[in-house]
Amino acid sequence: MNWFGFPEPPRTEEAARELVLRSGEAVPVRWVRDARARTLRLIVNERGIRLTVPRSASVRSAETFLFEHRDWLQSQLAKRPTVEAQPFTRERDTHLQLRDERIPLEWREGRYTRAELGEHAVVITQTAKAGEKQMRSALKDFYLQQARADLGAWLPKYLPSLPRAPIAFRLRPLSSLWGSLSPTDALSLDLALVVGRSRAFEYVLVHELCHLIHRNHSRRFWREVEARCPDWHADRDYLHGDGLAIKAELRRTISG
Repeated sequence: MNWFGFPEPPRTEEAARELVLRSGEAVPVRWVRDARARTLRLIVNERGIRLTVPRSASVRSAETFLFEHRDWLQSQLAKRPTVEAQPFTRERDTHLQLRDERIPLEWREGRYTRAELGEHAVVITQTAKAGEKQMRSALKDFYLQQARADLGAWLPKYLPSLPRAPIAFRLRPLSSLWGSLSPTDALSLDLALVVGRSRAFEYVLVHELCHLIHRNHSRRFWREVEARCPDWHADRDYLHGDGLAIKAELRRTISG
């Protein structure tokens, strides 16, 4: 409710439209009118295609944006798994993906359920009564520990050159974004980044940290990114190309 007692207008409004790709295939696109959005934004994830449209953008400009991104959409749709990945299980999986490497698993029985990085393997210790839920929780904690270790190694390089530090760091699975910086300077990062290349993880961190200097994607912003991450184009291309698979791998491992 607003000050006058009238209901606030919804922040988002959704509608479904079809887009014909260059191949002739018609695909559904979920249009989301978002009062908080500043630019047109297109994502592809396991739920399909979503176009975020600012309130100020016209339908024509949104349709033009979609038309110009037809080839990119087609390539992203082709990379989606055609079958749902099998959940992670002790019986089926012999390796765990970490920092773009497949590391052997070693299973042990113990008093606590946990996962640790050993010299030659990821050691998963389970109690005799531990089930799938406990194992997935331990794997999520393991990924969180590894991601925090990476952040701890990288942040001392970048924080001195920034006007201030983020007030908080949040690591969690994200459906589409790789990271974001809130208006209050809380930095969120996708936990799936620790599954992929470390360089790409570091690039996303740099990208979001540079928003502490410029809250937009202007040329000045990208100059700040390039000064800290000269090969950012390759890292961004890697995430564009392999991102869906990386997110899917984390999801099947910790969520089932």
